[in-house]
Amino acid sequence: MKTEVLKDIKKTEEEYLSMISKAQDEKKHNRSQAELESDNLITKAQSNAEQYKKLKLEEARHQAALKHAEIIKSGNQRAAALKEKGQKNLSKAVQLLVVRFKEQLHVGA
Repeated sequence: MKTEVLKDIKKTEEEYLSMISKAQDEKKHNRSQAELESDNLITKAQSNAEQYKKLKLEEARHQAALKHAEIIKSGNQRAAALKEKGQKNLSKAVQLLVVRFKEQLHVGA
């Protein structure tokens, strides 16, 4: 009877050791799965951040191009207005220049 009890104890001990070993293996497996999942999440987050950065840079470039076009348009409009104003005064300026030239000719003669 003692041998049977000792055999049962030995069998139970082996079962517990087997259960402990399985639990440790499962723990290692779960840990490696969690690390893999966290690495995947980090990679995905970095990818999303890079895409967001590219999108924002593209938006900024677009806004800068619009602003540039607006400045060029405004400058062209101002240049055209100044040219038109200058054209209006051109004949008066030429007449004044001719009069002054004639005056200088008479003063020198």
